[in-house]
Amino acid sequence: MSSPKPTKTQSFLESYFKLSENNTNVRTEVIAGITTFITMAYIIIVNPGILSLTGMNFQSVFVATCLASALGTLIMGLYANLPFAQAPGMGLNAFFTFSVCFGMGYTWQEALAAVFISGLLFIAITLTSIREKIVDALPHNLKLAISGGIGLFIALIGLKSGGIVVANHETLVAFGKFIEPGPFLTIIGIVITAVLMARKVKGSILIGILATTIIGFPLGITKGIALNTIFSANISLAPTFMKMDFSKLLSHTGGNIAGAGVMGAFISIIMVVLTFSLVDLFDTIGTLVGTAQKANMLDKDGKVKNMSKALLSDAVATTAGAVFGTSTVVTYVESTAGISEGGRTGLTSVVVGIMFLLALFFGNLVGIVPGQATAPALIIVGVLMMGSVTKIDFTDFTEALPAFFTIAIMPFTYSIANGIAAGLIFYPIVKVATGKHKEVHPIVYILAVLFVIRFILLPE
Repeated sequence: MSSPKPTKTQSFLESYFKLSENNTNVRTEVIAGITTFITMAYIIIVNPGILSLTGMNFQSVFVATCLASALGTLIMGLYANLPFAQAPGMGLNAFFTFSVCFGMGYTWQEALAAVFISGLLFIAITLTSIREKIVDALPHNLKLAISGGIGLFIALIGLKSGGIVVANHETLVAFGKFIEPGPFLTIIGIVITAVLMARKVKGSILIGILATTIIGFPLGITKGIALNTIFSANISLAPTFMKMDFSKLLSHTGGNIAGAGVMGAFISIIMVVLTFSLVDLFDTIGTLVGTAQKANMLDKDGKVKNMSKALLSDAVATTAGAVFGTSTVVTYVESTAGISEGGRTGLTSVVVGIMFLLALFFGNLVGIVPGQATAPALIIVGVLMMGSVTKIDFTDFTEALPAFFTIAIMPFTYSIANGIAAGLIFYPIVKVATGKHKEVHPIVYILAVLFVIRFILLPE
């Protein structure tokens, strides 16, 4: 019996996204896209909550978050043909609010201007291939360490959001109370997802998220909503759209930044832009390189496919996000959840982008999925990402030490960029000390110095 002929839509998707060439199909890509979106959907509520502390309008930032995320992710899918999703970065939104606005005294309009400038800087260095050259300059063992570090980092995010790991005054972190509904639901979700994964069930992570959400109802974790509140038509951008203020950027002395007058203000804004730029740059590079290494999305030269296009997608999204009224847009580490479900092409990203647009009208419905339902997905993905660690050359201490710091610092400081920074700073130190300075790419020296300057002048 012959198989049914593909429809025109399926044929177009096959041709445009090269599904067969990437060993995937429409169904797998759609499931992957839904999984990624559900795993990272918290950002559409959390980001406005953080930025609104500066005086920004919550609803407008909600709309800006959805639009910037949709735009960046759709460009990633349609232009770069890669399964990575984008959204305003956690950590960078906190830096925007607590460091730039509260700590250094900038208004949110001025902070948006700084984000906009960093976006334009990204576009410039991407078009000149500087960002791609930075990726090529990263040592091989450091790239493997990035993948392992992301695994620990994303697992920590899941353990924390699920209540399994909690803050402790004496020991910094501790076990949560498993008899409480939240951690108990997370453990149920881990068991469900782990069993499905072990049995190689298609869509294991998505099924695990949905099943855990449903089980959360009788436990009082998943909250229902009234039918008349599911749809929302309030999508105004007016309070934040095009509100960047460039006029007073050079009138601030920047809090603790050394120097006074125009020079102090100049150093201040340069360090703010540098921080936005470095964190976005290495969050995105880390996610792309680490995930591509694990998912075998490399070209014949061992490089991430369409890297320059992916980086340009990120740069455009950051610039547009500032115009809409949100902080720096980055490539989300939660994309690994969808990739673990088999997502390999831009069709995954297109699905995510469409869901961000739908979230404009169904934000309340999206909010039903609790953190305890997405936490197991992140923990399981962390397990999958750790495999690259076995390929690191730990017999050479000059390779092992930077790799270790890259892996350890990511979860311990809650930042992909900090982990990469630690690895890049220690790599040239141990190489030079052992007479192996020729093994260090000149770009690595430059990046190490930039990170040292950034940590000295503008500590978080």
